[in-house]
Amino acid sequence: MQIISIINQKGGVGKTTTVINLAAGLAQQEKKVLVIDLDPQGNATTGLGLSNLENSSNTIYGVLNGTKTITEVIRKTEFKNLDIITSNVDLSGLEVETADDKLRAFILKRELTAYLNDSRGSYDYILIDCPPSLSLLTVMALVSSHSLVVPLQTEFFALEGLTQLMKTIDRIKANLNPELKIRGILLTMYDKRNRLSAQVEKEARDYFKEKVYLTIIPRNVRLSEAPSHGMPVLIYDKLCPGSKSYFSFTDEFINQEQMTGSAA
Repeated sequence: MQIISIINQKGGVGKTTTVINLAAGLAQQEKKVLVIDLDPQGNATTGLGLSNLENSSNTIYGVLNGTKTITEVIRKTEFKNLDIITSNVDLSGLEVETADDKLRAFILKRELTAYLNDSRGSYDYILIDCPPSLSLLTVMALVSSHSLVVPLQTEFFALEGLTQLMKTIDRIKANLNPELKIRGILLTMYDKRNRLSAQVEKEARDYFKEKVYLTIIPRNVRLSEAPSHGMPVLIYDKLCPGSKSYFSFTDEFINQEQMTGSAA
């Protein structure tokens, strides 16, 4: 079972869109998926059709402040094979509340380990939607994860922000989670009419080589519309360019697993 964080400290790069649609794509291929919404904005929660205004103790916040176990807060979505642990704005207070806890970076890992040691923890993938910052919550996700997917928008400042993220990942690997690796970089918001998109793609592929997925996620109106209907675009409009790209990305993601397995 893989724990994978979808991470980029910049906002608006397609992180939550990627979590929702990768989860839906995997679920449609009969994989059991748990999404953990670790962003106080709760966008993955609403994007999968649940409310981010509910009692805060039945969310990931309840797990991290020690009042609930993971088993108690898992919620079913309307989509087969796809469950979620929701989030809401109360999560933003966690950093202050845990200030005296020297081991606070390990709280999520500890809870996930306890859950996975219990026979009921039967998921193929746990996908963590990280907040758009390099805060305590992001560090918790990095400490808990086996690997990372980094959505990278094909815009001017994208690669600059990525350098900062790489430094953080290296620090976490050195000090807190030596197993952590970057599974891949997913180019998002690609506009083929814009020369800059092609330029950023070239620079990313030159620098990160085969770490950059072949699939590219285009700018697409339906991708932006789907969350307001509380569903992944793969279900909202399965024939739009955004859906086709996320179906392709899901296939590439699963094949990557098989290739890694056969290499091992």
